[in-house]
Amino acid sequence: MELSKLRFLVVGDVMLDRYLYGRVQRISPEAPVPILELEKEENRLGGAANVALNLRSLEAQVTLSGLVGADSAGDLLREQAEQWGIETYGLVTDPERPTTVKTRLIAQKHHLLRVDREITTPPPAHLAEALLLKVQTLLRTPLHGIIVEDYDKGTLTEPLIQELTRLARLHQVPLLIDPKRRNFWAYEGVTLFKPNLRELGEALGLSFAEASLPAIQEAILRLRDRMPHTYTVVTLSERGVLAFGEGEGFIHIPAHYRNIVDVSGAGDTVISVLAVGLALGFPLERTVALANLAGGLVCEYVGVVPLPKDRWIDSARSLGLL
Repeated sequence: MELSKLRFLVVGDVMLDRYLYGRVQRISPEAPVPILELEKEENRLGGAANVALNLRSLEAQVTLSGLVGADSAGDLLREQAEQWGIETYGLVTDPERPTTVKTRLIAQKHHLLRVDREITTPPPAHLAEALLLKVQTLLRTPLHGIIVEDYDKGTLTEPLIQELTRLARLHQVPLLIDPKRRNFWAYEGVTLFKPNLRELGEALGLSFAEASLPAIQEAILRLRDRMPHTYTVVTLSERGVLAFGEGEGFIHIPAHYRNIVDVSGAGDTVISVLAVGLALGFPLERTVALANLAGGLVCEYVGVVPLPKDRWIDSARSLGLL
């Protein structure tokens, strides 16, 4: 696979994932809460930046576009991205907005607490325009795909999404969407739409707690009738992935047995591999199977991690996917 020749643009909510690791051996005398004895601190790329990181772990070329604050977290995010070889030209600094940081406290591999530092309101018009101008500039160089990573942190607005869709069509670039609730219905005509099952249920006002696969299939058809697009891929957690394309029909890929440690960032990995599969011209079933395999692999690690390329390739080959 000539992965190093692939070039992608990732647009959306970038963030920094901060991990505070330690041990809990006693309860605070001030309140009935555990005391974390801090042993180690890590900072990792998160959100749209983690999608870019997953693509880089597969040796693809990636440019990241989104909003960061004029703060130390924003500086660290840029620095880590550049260390991984991610182009950061597409980032725009908002001096009134802190860089989104998710801080997780972890003891003995268990999450104790998460603290989010963020502002989720849409950016002022001049910054949204600056972001769009950068995307327009980046599209002057051929791309194999644009991934929109929405975490409802304010970067993506309906006007920006509509313009991204128009530009993708104009330049004939596949547009893949990882949606959240606020802009869920704004993606008509995109190449691939990838909600998880909970997001699909919330958007349609349905509960899938005990839902059968036929019931989920019916929901996917309702989604596509209301918002037409080329491919639908719904992640089902322990039930795997369910996809649909007009020519392919429904494709269900069951989950692989895993020692699940942490599901954080699995969706980022899935959409990254979906983008690579489409760029390489793989059939939908093979593309979804590879993405399902990748999403499961990263769940065996604590925290948000990039896809372990060699392990993924070895597993894919053993399954006859590569």
